[in-house]
Amino acid sequence: MDACKRGNVRWAIFSDLYGVWFPHVEHEWYEKDPDTLTKAEFETLRNNFDEQLSTFSEIRFYCHPGGLHLFHRRLLSETTLAEKVRMITHLSEIV
Repeated sequence: MDACKRGNVRWAIFSDLYGVWFPHVEHEWYEKDPDTLTKAEFETLRNNFDEQLSTFSEIRFYCHPGGLHLFHRRLLSETTLAEKVRMITHLSEIV
């Protein structure tokens, strides 16, 4: 988030509960293990991802170099925006 702010880059978090979460939106704190998502919850989150990010020409998805959770792998392979997603693992790739 700090690297995006320094680079004046529009950013959001992908929440396992709320979906795409832009910084101007406030939500309650939560604990949700992505391993507990139901099929319906996954579909809702995927649809949210597609709707919220459809206007962007490129989506840079930061993941820890050590790996990406299976939920996120599935999301990124099943989104209708897959061709717009660019995986990044280093903060220097943000700007």
